[in-house]
This record gives sequence, structure tokens and C-alpha cells, in this order.
Amino acid sequence: MDEELIELYLGFVSFWSGFFEALINSRGIFFEAAQVTLALTAVSIFIALFIGLFFALLKISNIKPLEWLANAYIYVVRGTPLIVQIFVFFYGLTSIWMISGFWSVALGLAFHNGAYIAEIFRGSIQSIGKGQSEAGRSLGMSQSLTMRRIILPQAFRRALPPLGNQFIIGLKDSSLAAFIGVQEIFALATTRGANTFDYMTWLLVCAVYYLILVFILTLVVGLVEKKLSVSD
Repeated sequence: MDEELIELYLGFVSFWSGFFEALINSRGIFFEAAQVTLALTAVSIFIALFIGLFFALLKISNIKPLEWLANAYIYVVRGTPLIVQIFVFFYGLTSIWMISGFWSVALGLAFHNGAYIAEIFRGSIQSIGKGQSEAGRSLGMSQSLTMRRIILPQAFRRALPPLGNQFIIGLKDSSLAAFIGVQEIFALATTRGANTFDYMTWLLVCAVYYLILVFILTLVVGLVEKKLSVSD
């Protein structure tokens, strides 16, 4: 019994010492992979914000064909797996013109996140009281000007917490880029695992980097929320 415990203890120590050694020695290449992950997330979310706002405005436009178009887009995104959407963008776009794997994934993620951001914007816009629109009209503003100067700034502040959650989801979803050869964090970890026959160590290293990135993104979103927060 004592020998089994000693063997178990030594195996435990050996595993974690190997993990920390791998974490420290691979920091250079994982830092480069983290830059790719951040770039994918930033580009896709930036595009998704415009897509989401566009379809949110269509959905609240009270014009039936535009509402149907927005609902169809959101339904398609919600009803199909993200990996399928990314593969459609990759194989579909590359059959028309040459596009890198990075941009295929970025556009696929933007297409996917745009649907959820559309619902976030729709909810936040509709949460603004009708009195705000009436106040804008009383000042002689047009409907579009009222939306741009009065409604949207308030709606964006209310949408920020769920948008922050969607940004974090987008960051983690970027790991699917590994399946079309983009060398981000997850792809690098699985490659290292295949080369060393030690997947567990490298997947844990991968997890550490994602935790760090999510922590940083959470801090940034929190700071922006605090800066934009105003008294009711």
C-alpha cells in the first residue's frame, strides 16, 4: 500500500513538474499563437457588431419583409453548428476567390456572433422608454437622428454586459480555427500534443492561456462598463 502511494505521489509530482516546465519553455510560441487568437476575436467581433446592429434595426423596423429577413438570418445561425458555418465560409469562399484561413474563420465567427449581438441590441433598444423618442421628436429631430443621438447611446450602455459575455464566447469559439489550419492557441496545443504524445500537458497549457485572455477581456469590459455607467 505504501509503495502504491509513493508511486502515485511521484507520478503526480512528475506530471505537474512537466506541465510547469512546458508552460515556461513554450511561452514564446504560445504568445505568438495568443496574438492570432486575439486578432481573430477582435476582427470577428468588430464585424459582428455592425452585422448585429444592422439586423437589430431590421427586426424593429416594423417592415414585414425586413423583419422576416432578420428572423431568417438569426434562425439559420441558431439552428446550425458554428463549425459547419466556418467550413461553409472556408470552402465556399475559397471556391470563388482565394482567401486565407484566418479571414474565413473571422468572417464565419462574425456571421455567427452577429445573430446573437442582433438580439442583444434589439432587446436593449426596445428597453429604452418611448418617452425618449418623443423627446427627440419634440426637439425637431427625425426618427433616424433620434435613434442615432438619443436611443443608440443609451442602448449600447445597457447592452454592454451581455456584449461582454458574447465577446468572451467569441474568444473561446476562435479555437475552432484549428480545424482549418489556423495556428492559434488550440491548434498549437494539439500539434505539440501529437508530437510529444502528451496531450494532457499541452491541453492544460492551452487552458491556462485561454484563462489569462478571458481574465484580461473581463477586466477590460468591466472598466468600460464602469466608465459608461451613470446614475439612473
